[in-house]
Amino acid sequence: MTDEAVAGAGRPAGLWVVLPAAGRATRFGAPGEVPKQYREVAGRTVLEWSLAAMRALQPRAIVLVVAAGDERWRALSPRLLAGVEVVPGGDDRAASVACGLAALATRAAPDDFALVHDVARPCVDVDDCRRLLAAVAAHPVGGLLAAPVPDTLKRSAVPAPDDGSAAVEATLPRDGLWLAQTPQVFRHARLRAALEAARAAGVVVTDEASAIEYTGARPLLVRGSQDNFKLTWAEDLARAAAVLGRRARQAVTA
Repeated sequence: MTDEAVAGAGRPAGLWVVLPAAGRATRFGAPGEVPKQYREVAGRTVLEWSLAAMRALQPRAIVLVVAAGDERWRALSPRLLAGVEVVPGGDDRAASVACGLAALATRAAPDDFALVHDVARPCVDVDDCRRLLAAVAAHPVGGLLAAPVPDTLKRSAVPAPDDGSAAVEATLPRDGLWLAQTPQVFRHARLRAALEAARAAGVVVTDEASAIEYTGARPLLVRGSQDNFKLTWAEDLARAAAVLGRRARQAVTA
């Protein structure tokens, strides 16, 4: 399919994917356990589910960013790995994404779109990704999948430990608040420059949108599914298995 035909189908013509998978998942399990991206859920590893979703978008290339010394990815399905470039990541998520973008520097045009997806979101819906791509195709900044906050928000007086409790300091209004998800999609050169600027200034960014926001731009929020949650705790594996199992059953009966 030509670039013009792809763009006409509501998808950016120059689309490249960065899939960061270099996290150590300190909240997910004990040290030494299998990292969450390699844990099995519904018959596949978490990484394989996320990689399959990204391949369905038919990008020009996928860069998989892994932790230094990580060789577990070599055991994945050769079909899923076909054409995937694997590079080592950095000390944190932003640095790892920057490594992925740097790997594309000689191939991606400055105005091509770089799509970044957390490997730990295996339940991302491909149709939601396509809606995001269609929405940002003509947007001057880019955007991300997100979900409106459904629950009452409490702020504690001090950060609560993972297995502890803390006193409520305040109840926060949730109107206009969204939970950021991935994918997040921005122009390659703009995103790379934003991440570099934030790092040079010592600004900690936890996602690509916050780096873009640091430059003064306002990304577009595109509503995604509550199923597109990030695997953070060990019990999230069961939740992901339920979502993916339900989709498999629906596909059989469709």
